[in-house]
Amino acid sequence: MSDIARLNELIEPEVKTLGFELVRVAIMPSEAGDGANALQIMAEDPATGQLVIEQCAALSRAVSAMMDAREEAGELLIEGAYHLEVSSPGIDRPLTREKDFTIWAGHLARIVMVKGYEEKRVYKGELSGISDGMVTIVDNKTGEARVPRDQIHSAKLVLTDALIAATQPLDTSGADQIEEETEEKADD
Repeated sequence: MSDIARLNELIEPEVKTLGFELVRVAIMPSEAGDGANALQIMAEDPATGQLVIEQCAALSRAVSAMMDAREEAGELLIEGAYHLEVSSPGIDRPLTREKDFTIWAGHLARIVMVKGYEEKRVYKGELSGISDGMVTIVDNKTGEARVPRDQIHSAKLVLTDALIAATQPLDTSGADQIEEETEEKADD
């Protein structure tokens, strides 16, 4: 099994060198259907909270070069075949860092606790923030709950109109032209 902590330790400096912030490193089954795993790296430009294609490509090249050098030196970072996937966290982003629970307070979130957590396992409602390691969420069914961040299995924002309004695209230039060209072709 691959060591996520070690991968984070190696990947984060590459992310920082490019001026980005690491959101998440995860290993999951690849969507390519070839039996390989995917090493998923989510990062963001702190100025925008997103990455554009060129930034993803630059980060992918940097991480690939670092991993290739480590593997050529004999360090096994990931067992078996894998694909590298570098992306922006997206609108309905995962909440992985302490600051995420503060930045996105006021938005709808879904929090899943680790197996064996003694209280409720899934919370969905308005995120209120974090204090002293405790995340506060106003659950739609049970009201306000404070849950320990270190017991959260996963947390992510839920797509809503308010979230879309708060997450403006980086560049919309040309969007009207694309729509017009599509419409013209549909009329042919």
